[in-house]
Amino acid sequence: MTTNFPVVDGFIIVLYFLLMLGIGLFFSKKNNNSAQFSTAAGKIPGWALGLSFYATFLSAITFLGDPGKSFGSNWNPFAFSLSMPFAAYVSARFFVPFYRQSQQISAYTHLEQRFGAWARSYAMLCFILTQLARMGTIFYGVALMLNTLTGLSMYGIILGLGACIVLYTVLGGMEAVIWTEVIQAIIKTLGALLILGIVLSQVSFSNVISSGWQEQKFSLGSFRFDFYSSTFWVVFLYGFFINLTNFGIDQNYIQRYHTARNAHDAARSIWLCVGYYLPVSMLFFFIGTALYVYYQANPELILALKQQVSTEKGITLASLTPADYGDKVLPFFIKTQIPTGFLGLLMAALLSAAMSTMSSGMNSAATVFLHDIYRPYFAPQANEAQQLRVLRMAIVIMGCLGMAFGLGMIGVKSLLDAWWKLAGLFAGGMLGLFLLGFLNKKLGAFSAKVAAIVGLGLIFWLSFKDIFPEALRSPFDPKMTVVLGTIAIVGIGMGAEWLRTPKKQES
Repeated sequence: MTTNFPVVDGFIIVLYFLLMLGIGLFFSKKNNNSAQFSTAAGKIPGWALGLSFYATFLSAITFLGDPGKSFGSNWNPFAFSLSMPFAAYVSARFFVPFYRQSQQISAYTHLEQRFGAWARSYAMLCFILTQLARMGTIFYGVALMLNTLTGLSMYGIILGLGACIVLYTVLGGMEAVIWTEVIQAIIKTLGALLILGIVLSQVSFSNVISSGWQEQKFSLGSFRFDFYSSTFWVVFLYGFFINLTNFGIDQNYIQRYHTARNAHDAARSIWLCVGYYLPVSMLFFFIGTALYVYYQANPELILALKQQVSTEKGITLASLTPADYGDKVLPFFIKTQIPTGFLGLLMAALLSAAMSTMSSGMNSAATVFLHDIYRPYFAPQANEAQQLRVLRMAIVIMGCLGMAFGLGMIGVKSLLDAWWKLAGLFAGGMLGLFLLGFLNKKLGAFSAKVAAIVGLGLIFWLSFKDIFPEALRSPFDPKMTVVLGTIAIVGIGMGAEWLRTPKKQES
């Protein structure tokens, strides 16, 4: 699908890129040391930090994945968003004070102090893999959108966009990341409202409500306590544990707690993020439902997209279901229904949704590399110039690896499902190990190792059930991986320590 892209819209997008690069250049003059580059010297106000967190949450996965799921199915994934306030309470109440008092910029230094270098290395590896998976998913989502709108190669889009993000992240450091995210948060919110307004100009609000309700498009899923399918409780629990990972141990967030002026602002920023994200997340699910109602009433308008997907997947039109092309519906609607001028604004909103998450991810991953690998093992006495050079090199490497992940994801069926599976795979062990050390201050390294080994085995069994004989496969929904993995590590670690306690007393 190709199109003659309007010059006006192209000009708007070029202006947006120049603005982002300009911000990077402006803040590059301040980056004289690693602390300024990584934490903005602790001068960020709470409201800006809250918008920064919100911009990270509102990524291209939300822009495309949420409407795609509600179009192809229902609002079951919205239970993920509903879990955010609960994870926010735990994080603001316990984790933020802990990190602010520790004065450690790396989230994983605590694990080494508790259990040894192996724990720090394991958590750091899980974090980096999670960041690469997140960046790859977002790269693919943006490429999918721009390919539909412009006909450009998905490979070229990923490489070109990646180069731009790496450039302004290398130049500006964390302060540039946060202030660009503030701008991007505003652009993304306006873009979401613009999309909703245009959709509702095509199909009335009352029609969306009545038709969607009749076809159970607003369903949050079954409320049975069934953990073998995607029920409300499965998605809610998955969301709680993933959001606890985000707010509680993800370096991407922990690092920004140190950019706040004080602990109160850092904790407040979490609640601001939740307050911004919840209604906007609901808005995107509503957009997907509205598009479903619109195209059900006008099936001829979506025939071109269905024919394209039918050809790509090698299946007949009659065999296609809405879930097969859900991720492509919003880009298709924008391409065919959005007037000149607005198209450029919406593309800038989409690009901002991608750039905010990936730039902060690159910066935090580089910080982890500096503080958890380079300085402890290679150059403990590295001066400020050397540290800045390592940070910038690590950002470039992470950007290249993220692009490689994005290229590898081309062709996945559901953007949201792919990200959720990868996040669950890497987050379970990391969160479980952290909670084990946080909840039991006397637990030893041996018990933690036992818990980590058994927990990793369980996560592997839950994540790769297709390689096992049918009788031995996990019956649980894949989203339960992070839930069961975390609980298992905490429970096994506590149990192992309890069994060893009598021997310690005898000794």
